This record gives sequence, C-alpha cells and structure tokens, in this order.
Amino acid sequence: MPASPVLTVKPLSFPWATEDPFLFCVYHRDDFPRGNGALGPAASLAGRQIGHDMSGQDGWSMYHGQTVPGFPAHPHRGFETVTIVRHGFVDHSDSLGATARFGEGDVQWVTAGRGLVHAEMFPLLQRDAPNPMELFQIWLNLPRRAKLAPPHFTMLWNEQVPRRRLLDAHGREAEVTVVAGRFADTRAPAPPPDSWAAQEDADVAIWTLRLAPQATLTLPAAAAGTRRTLYFFRGDAATVADRPLDGPAAITLQADAAVALQGGKETTEYLLLQGRPIGEPVAHYGPFVMNTQQELVQAVQDYRDTAFGGWPFDADDPVHGPAPRRFARYPDGREETPGA
Repeated sequence: MPASPVLTVKPLSFPWATEDPFLFCVYHRDDFPRGNGALGPAASLAGRQIGHDMSGQDGWSMYHGQTVPGFPAHPHRGFETVTIVRHGFVDHSDSLGATARFGEGDVQWVTAGRGLVHAEMFPLLQRDAPNPMELFQIWLNLPRRAKLAPPHFTMLWNEQVPRRRLLDAHGREAEVTVVAGRFADTRAPAPPPDSWAAQEDADVAIWTLRLAPQATLTLPAAAAGTRRTLYFFRGDAATVADRPLDGPAAITLQADAAVALQGGKETTEYLLLQGRPIGEPVAHYGPFVMNTQQELVQAVQDYRDTAFGGWPFDADDPVHGPAPRRFARYPDGREETPGA
C-alpha cells in the first residue's frame, strides 16, 4: 500500500505555524460592532488593555489601536506581508507616503526589503450594522539577495484575483481563489519583483479553498522538494487523502502527490501555503527577519537612525475617511480605484 501523502496533522495555533519559505500566518476574525461615526466601535472600551488588546472580548479586539482597531505605525525589514482581506476593510499608510483602503476580497502584498514603516487600521464604516472583519496575514521570507531590496507594495484587487469554480461528479461546487502561483491553468497576478514567489522554480502558491457540503476536489501535485501545508480552518469535518479529520487543523502534505479532499456535512474552507524552501538561516527579532544576529543588530540601529525614511503623516494611526471607497495611492502619486 502506498504511503499516505498526509505527513502530519496538528491543531491550529495562534499564529499558525508555517514552513520555509513562510514565517507564519495570522488569522483575524472579529465581530466588530457598529461604528461610532469616527471609525471606531460604538461600544465601551472599559476593561480592555488599550494599546495592547488581544482579548477577543465580545468577539473582537482593539489590537494596538487606541480609538480605531488595528496596528498603528510599526517597522518591518527583510520579509514580505501578504494580507488577504475577506471581509471588512484595512486602511494602509506607509513611510513611502503611500496610502490605500482595501477589503472585501482584495489582497495587499508588501515587500519590506531594506525597511518600511506602515500602519494597518481597521475602520468600522457601518454605523447602522455590525462590521465583521476576516483576514489572513502571511509573512513570506526573502532570500539573502533580496533582504535589502527597495520597499514595494502591490494591490491585487478582488476583481483581479482569479477564482476557479469546479463541479464534482455529483454537481457539488468547489471554489479555488488563486492569490499566488497557479492552480491547473489558472494563474495568479504577478507578485512583486523581488519576492521569492517571483522566482519561477520557487513553486510558491497561496490558495483559499471552499468546498460545498460533501464536495470533492483534488489538489494537483507540486514540484518535488516543495513544502505544502493545508490549513483546515472552517467546517465540522473533512476527508484528506481518505483520512477523516476534524477541524480546525494544520495538515502538512507530501507536495509532489495529488491529494483528494472531501468536505463534511457543512461547507469547509482551507488555506493552502506551499513553496520551495529558501534554505537559509533565519534570525528573527520582532518585526525584523534577517540571516544573522549581526544583521538584526544593524536593522535595529538603522531604524533608530533613519526611521526607515520617516513617517510623513500627522498621526501614527491614519484612517481614510467615512466613504467605503477602495483605492491605492502609490509613492509616485499614481492612484488606483478598482472598477473605475
């Protein structure tokens, strides 16, 4: 009997553990209340550790926000963030002078490279209804040659992100959203130029999968030497390569084998991360990811000396007004508005 392509099954932690070339993945799901007109929650903040609220009290957190939930200005160096916003909105501002509001299926891909400061705030735009938020933020490492690349950010708007809908033999639907890489003949938009994902033989893929109850889907085989992890984050139960599993779970798979999935009685959802390992030493200190401790010391010193170019905004938690308009304004002044 051939060996199962399911290598390990572990409970989901916080953050989700990943394998090289990924550093980790955070899944935020918040049932934010109605907004107060100033883009914060129309609810008491009493009892929360404001500035560091990870409590999940009443189903939501303020994170590092004081009046608006989110993450005020903070630095990064040496890696990339891929932020997939399934519900709700994020207001982005950075030390390059760029701003954006994105959400409802949009993806932002930021190469921190030699150094970037950015803010990620969660504006609560609806005053007459709750403001649910759901997003993934994935940290993807950079190889040594790109650790000090120029900072860069790319918007992959919902309208640009390809989705593949498939019906199984019983007419049950599966949907694959291709954020990075390729699923069969469906290819994602190009990643940033210095990304590990831009190297063709890196075999990087980021997909989300949604299976209707009892639906089946086969994951195509990846290249030998690739690492692949399937995060089963929603649904009661599933079958992976004939192995029944209860969710939630992190499932490492043999990447160069096709793997059959079947959903349970409920709709099931998954995030898939795969890539060929970079295979270099990782030195990690807070928001800096380099190859050596000496490089980390230099990163901290450079941030103290230069603030990675400075912060061009009046506040460390900028938000972009009450209108739910999605946009991106780049450092060169170019502006994108999806659908325009």
